[in-house]
Amino acid sequence: MSAPAPSPLAIVDAEPLPRQEEVLSETALAFLAELHRRFTPRRDELLARRAERRAEIARTSTLDFLPETAAIRADDSWKVAPAPPALEDRRVEITGPTDRKMTINALNSGARVWLADFEDASAPTWENVVTGQLNLIDAYTRSIDFTDERTGKTYALRPDEELATVVMRPRGWHLDERHLTDADGTPVPGALVDFGLYFFHNAQRLLDLGKGPYFYLPKTESHLEARLWNDVFVFAQDHLGIAQGTVRATVLIETITAAYEMEEILYELRDHASGLNAGRWDYLFSIVKNFRDGGPKFVLPDRNAVTMTAPFMRAYTELLVRTCHKRGAHAIGGMAAFIPSRRDEEVNKVAFEKVKADKDREANDGFDGSWVAHPDLVPIAMESFDRVLGDRPNQKDRLREDVDVKAEDLIAIDSLDASPTYAGLVNAVQVGIRYIEAWLRGLGAVAIFNLMEDAATAEISRSQIWQWINAGVVLDNGERVTAELARKVAAEELANIRAETGEEAFAAGNWQQAHDLLLKVALDEDYADFLTLPAYEQLKG
Repeated sequence: MSAPAPSPLAIVDAEPLPRQEEVLSETALAFLAELHRRFTPRRDELLARRAERRAEIARTSTLDFLPETAAIRADDSWKVAPAPPALEDRRVEITGPTDRKMTINALNSGARVWLADFEDASAPTWENVVTGQLNLIDAYTRSIDFTDERTGKTYALRPDEELATVVMRPRGWHLDERHLTDADGTPVPGALVDFGLYFFHNAQRLLDLGKGPYFYLPKTESHLEARLWNDVFVFAQDHLGIAQGTVRATVLIETITAAYEMEEILYELRDHASGLNAGRWDYLFSIVKNFRDGGPKFVLPDRNAVTMTAPFMRAYTELLVRTCHKRGAHAIGGMAAFIPSRRDEEVNKVAFEKVKADKDREANDGFDGSWVAHPDLVPIAMESFDRVLGDRPNQKDRLREDVDVKAEDLIAIDSLDASPTYAGLVNAVQVGIRYIEAWLRGLGAVAIFNLMEDAATAEISRSQIWQWINAGVVLDNGERVTAELARKVAAEELANIRAETGEEAFAAGNWQQAHDLLLKVALDEDYADFLTLPAYEQLKG
């Protein structure tokens, strides 16, 4: 007996958008409904499992490689599927949201890959969710263009052979899409909405272009979550008559728990895996979240003091390269978030030197590629990887068998010789308020103090404030971090923003709301798992 037809999904509390029927067709919604029916119950179980694991970490203040999967790690015979031609060379990847201008600029940027982001660089307004999908469809049919109303400048795509390959990032498992619900009023997970619409509309179109449906998977916390994604891929390919193994997924190892399960994550996705990525801010956020009550030895210093050369970060990145290359997967490095200044060449000079040093280190360590946030950084990163790779597409043959990372190395936070400072507290408050204000206006990628910031930045900022208060940290100026001090710094920052923007612009923005939300998630005794959950309740559209 065949399964019952899925209940149709309802579009709830959403203003109709131009051309939305092209994305939300009856057949596309039926596909989403079937994904939801099959996979949301397991998603819910895995979210509950996250909470259980976090409670165990709170009890033990430690993590280890899983004994139950030791045989997978010990078996040298398995490898991930070979990379498709479009993903063989990933030496520079540019990241950014899927608004129309960014879509054209990213594809034209000269980077080999564009991470088209529906996650941390996108605030999930209904307009961003739907028009982001439309922009990608229009890009693949070459019916996209853009004219900047302010400058009159027009943007158009270069020839196909010059365009970056798209790797699309859906939302994490924890986020729902409130505007799409089933007959019971249950929202569909945002991950299934973003993946499902993109795959439904573009899988065959991409194959016809000589590429395929490629994905970045964010916020993964375990190999069981990777297994769920793999089952989603298998079903989706069967359902639409796409050959198994067509999907390729790169998993962001941006949680501390996933760092202990890299091989198992690749194993679960092995027919669909193409690599792992070493993030930074989300990884640090995850360390604070999981070890927030572990005492002084888990207290992180100012976020800008935690570079990728910190011993525990170095252990993480070197383990990632070794793991990927052992299994035939790409190892992709972290983000260069600098945004070049149009007014200050000295700022650019110093920043470009830092970017170059960072990308040189990654290339020399064995990474096969890396991320940048701005087209001007593409040539800098390209030069670093060109120098090491030459005309080879990657360096997966560098097995890094010299690397030997122990379980305790990944959480040796106190191996870093740095301490929290008053300037670090001020910066966390400044970035938190400024980012959240923009997010509430529907912007997920925001230039703040010459850096491109996304939701991960706000997460580490508010998490550090929370951690420093709860650990009773004493700063370099002798002040203890308290809720009162955080409120004082936040009030001063709000006053500074008011003076900087002027009364009219201040009143037109979401500044007070952003200030209040930052303090709520930074000061509440009950630590919110994700800032974006309470923020989504306040997001209009």
